[in-house]
Amino acid sequence: MAISILSCLRIFTLVMFVLEPNRVLGSRHFGFISYGDNGTGMCASTVATHGYKCQEFEVKTDDGYILSVQRIPQGRVGGGGQMRQSVLLQHGVLVDGATWLLSPPEQSLAMMLADNGFDVWISNTRGTRYSRRHVTLDSKDSEYWNWSWDELIVHDLPSVIDFIFKQTGQKIHYVGHSMGTLIALASFSEGRETDKVKSAALLSPIAYLSHMTTALGEVAARAFVGEITTIFGLAEFNPKGGPVNKLLKFFCAQPGVNCYDLMTAITGKNCCLNSSTVEIFLNDEPQSTSTKNLVHLAQTVRDDVLSKYDYGSNYNLAHYGETKPPKYNLGNIPRDLPLFLSYGGQDALSDSKDVETLLDYLKFHDVDKLHVQYIKNYAHADFVMATNANDLVYNQIISFFRNYA
Repeated sequence: MAISILSCLRIFTLVMFVLEPNRVLGSRHFGFISYGDNGTGMCASTVATHGYKCQEFEVKTDDGYILSVQRIPQGRVGGGGQMRQSVLLQHGVLVDGATWLLSPPEQSLAMMLADNGFDVWISNTRGTRYSRRHVTLDSKDSEYWNWSWDELIVHDLPSVIDFIFKQTGQKIHYVGHSMGTLIALASFSEGRETDKVKSAALLSPIAYLSHMTTALGEVAARAFVGEITTIFGLAEFNPKGGPVNKLLKFFCAQPGVNCYDLMTAITGKNCCLNSSTVEIFLNDEPQSTSTKNLVHLAQTVRDDVLSKYDYGSNYNLAHYGETKPPKYNLGNIPRDLPLFLSYGGQDALSDSKDVETLLDYLKFHDVDKLHVQYIKNYAHADFVMATNANDLVYNQIISFFRNYA
C-alpha cells in the first residue's frame, strides 16, 4: 500500500532534523513563567506527567526572539546534591525540545540525566511551537523568518547558555543531535561559549554533508539551493502547510526518488525504533523552521564546505566584505575541550565518510579529550528514539560527563 503524502510529510519532518535579520536594541532578558499549574507548555504535557518537577522559562535573544526553555532540576526521587551539574539538550531542525521526551523515562536521555543527579535544561530554537514570539515581529511576517543557523550560533545558543550560567553559576555540559551538533561545532570553532561549556556530547554529528547517501536528500538540496524561496514564496517552512505538501509531491516525482519508504531513504535503516514512540513523534513533532535555514543546509551539501550563509557574490561583498562567505574552521575548536562523538554505520545523513572528515579536522585534539563511539547498525533517528539507546549511548554520555565534572 502506497504511503500517503501526509505520512511522507511527517516522516520527512522526522528525518530532516539535520538539515542579517532585524536587530532589536537592548540586553538579553530572562524570565521565569510557571506553565505547569495551568496545564500548558512542554513541562505540563510531557514531563510532569511522569512525576518530574519541571520549570518553564523565557529567554530573549539580543535580536528580539523569545525562546522557550524547560528545566528538570532533579530526578523523580531527588538526588544529585545542592550543586547538580547542568546539562543543555539541543534539538535539530524541524523538531523542538520534545524530541528528548518522546520515550519512557528509562529510555529518555533528559529523564535519565535527571535521575542520575543532573540539572537538565532543554532549549527550543526560534520558530518552533513554543518559541514563536518576538518583541516587535509577528511570526506571520516574512522578516521574522529571515535567519539561518548562522543566527542560531550568534544569538540563540549564547542567549540560552548565558541564561543557564547566570541561573546556576556553573559551566554546562552540552548535548546536541544533528543540527544541534552543527551549531555547537561552529560556535566552538569561533571561540564562542567555550568559557561556559565543560564538555559536549554530539550525536549524529553534522558538519559536512557531501557523502549524504539519499536520493531524496540530494534532490531537496538542489531544489533549496535553486532559489526555492522565489519559486514558492516561502519564508516559513511549515511542514504542515499546503505549499510544503506541494513541494514534497514535487520531490517524490523526481527520477530515482522512492517515497514509499521515505524514512529509510533519508535517514538510513534505523535499527531499533519503537512504533509507539514514532507514532507519538509523528502526531506531535512537525515544527516550522525558516526556508533560509534549509537553503543554508543545502549550500553545505552543494559546496562541500562549512561556511556562513552564501548570499551570492555581490551581496556577500556587502554582508561580509568579501565575495565568498567566511568558512567555519573546525580545526580551531579548543583542543582541550572534552568531546564525545557518537555516529552510526547506517546513517544516510550523518554519513560515516563525512564524520571521518570532521574527525580529520579534530586530529590534533587532545587524545584524552576526544571520545568517539561508532555503532554499526544505528541510523539517524536511533540516537534520540532507539529502545536500546539508554544502554548503548546514554549511559556512556553520563559516564563521560562525570569524568569532566
